[in-house]
Amino acid sequence: MVTLEKDIFFSSKTSDMDLDLIYDVIKNSYWGESRTFEEQKKASENTINFGLFHHKNQIAYARVMTDKVFFAYLLDVFVVEDFRGKGYSKLLIDKILNFPELKAIDKWMLATKDAHTLYEKFGFTEIKSPEKLMEKLSQRAKIIYE
Repeated sequence: MVTLEKDIFFSSKTSDMDLDLIYDVIKNSYWGESRTFEEQKKASENTINFGLFHHKNQIAYARVMTDKVFFAYLLDVFVVEDFRGKGYSKLLIDKILNFPELKAIDKWMLATKDAHTLYEKFGFTEIKSPEKLMEKLSQRAKIIYE
């Protein structure tokens, strides 16, 4: 853990993450309502996890799927409700984008329904050539993304 400000710590250690809290928040989000605990656990195990902690209690989370060279996809970003509006999402994203293993990534992507303004502060833009992108959705994903 790295101390950021009084009583706030940043960690990328999977063992520090509160999987029960993460699942509870994501299960109640628009993007994760169909996930099971086991699916969230497996997804967390197969990505890089990041968290902010206040007095050792997790207050924010995100994970990154990446090859650590060319591409990274930012997922499951949230701040626990009682800590929203205090700049913690900006702090978390800044720490992720400057994480030593990820600083040289050529292309970052993410999907958001309502946080465009936040991500624009970090240089994210709408897709320049969406006609070049393709996707394949499972039946469950079609419910979420269509």
